[in-house]
Amino acid sequence: MAKAKIKDEAPETAWTFLTNHSHVLLCLVQDPEARMRDVAEKVGITERAVQRIVAELEAAGYVTRTREGRRNTYEVNGSLPLRHAVEGHQTLNALIKLILEERRS
Repeated sequence: MAKAKIKDEAPETAWTFLTNHSHVLLCLVQDPEARMRDVAEKVGITERAVQRIVAELEAAGYVTRTREGRRNTYEVNGSLPLRHAVEGHQTLNALIKLILEERRS
């Protein structure tokens, strides 16, 4: 996932179609052993914001964190539905497939 260039853009163009929650989640799908510092850099937010997002994703059941030595490993539960009424008929796996399928080929 390319690092966001949003900080350099004018405020009226500094938005994306996906939220920081989805960006963090996609980073964890790509690298389940990612450090929060690395995810923060890729997404373009602070490490503290990433920690808060991961905690929220974990509390909602979308992510399971497992401690392995000094590192954490993250497992994404893609079978859960997306959270907004507009896309709630789709699962997280559908979003992951849509965004990451091209990268894996």
